[in-house]
Amino acid sequence: MTITRDGRVALVTGASRGIGQAIALRLAAEGFLVAAVGRTARPGDGAYAGSLAETVDLVRAAGGDAVAVATDIGTGEGRAHAVTRTEEHFGRPVTLLVNNAAAPRAFDLDFAAMTEEAFRLAVEVNVWAAWDLARRVIPGMAQDGAGWILNISSAQARPRVGPPFPAMGSGGACLYGGTKAMLDRLTTGAAMDLYDRNIAVNTLAPEAAVRTEHAAAVADLPADRVEPMETFAEAALALLTGDPRKLTGRNAFSLSLITELGRPVRTLDGTGLVPGWQPGDIDPARLLTTPPSP
Repeated sequence: MTITRDGRVALVTGASRGIGQAIALRLAAEGFLVAAVGRTARPGDGAYAGSLAETVDLVRAAGGDAVAVATDIGTGEGRAHAVTRTEEHFGRPVTLLVNNAAAPRAFDLDFAAMTEEAFRLAVEVNVWAAWDLARRVIPGMAQDGAGWILNISSAQARPRVGPPFPAMGSGGACLYGGTKAMLDRLTTGAAMDLYDRNIAVNTLAPEAAVRTEHAAAVADLPADRVEPMETFAEAALALLTGDPRKLTGRNAFSLSLITELGRPVRTLDGTGLVPGWQPGDIDPARLLTTPPSP
């Protein structure tokens, strides 16, 4: 595949593995310049497989251009460094921002067992960092004439309904789900406030779990509740390349969005289609949102 770089810069947090890495690869395959941001700089540095160096190597092997930015976005200094390093390296502003990094989910903490330290960390990384990074890149987006902000959310943001309350391995997910719910609401408000500046702001959550090493370690994932990395990355790409005047203010789910848009699901390198996961292949029973009427 010939990479045609259009000069737009994408900053993706949590890009050393999993969803963040997949989105970085998919963006690079479409010609975007990618800053892979995270804490795991090299193989073996983290608790799970994957690193920024490996993400950059994969991008460059496919003919794309990427830079690794090792930093902790849980701090203001780390967030400032992520943006400054990216824009200095590429010599142009960030016009696509993907807030994917998240604090530990801490599903084992029920409401009464929550600690102040865990609470503050979850808010800092899941909500405050998303806002702080956005505010740092919005001026460059506005100057460039357009921008796209994508915040990665979760089905855990949906309210627990009961009684009776169904048995769930993640329990009430008060901390993780609560911060993601706040992120959903922050996103729709930001979309309204930034609309006249031609900046799209959306959230995207997996329809089902995306099978990553981390997700598999947290919970047992039956086949009917799992989707491939490619569907999520393709849905992310749709929100990061759509018309900011039309595709904004959405709290979207991956499979529902692909079905709604009729969007082909391509491999992460963009060279082929993923069998069994095209819009017409997706079982409507898996969708968490109702498709629009024809």
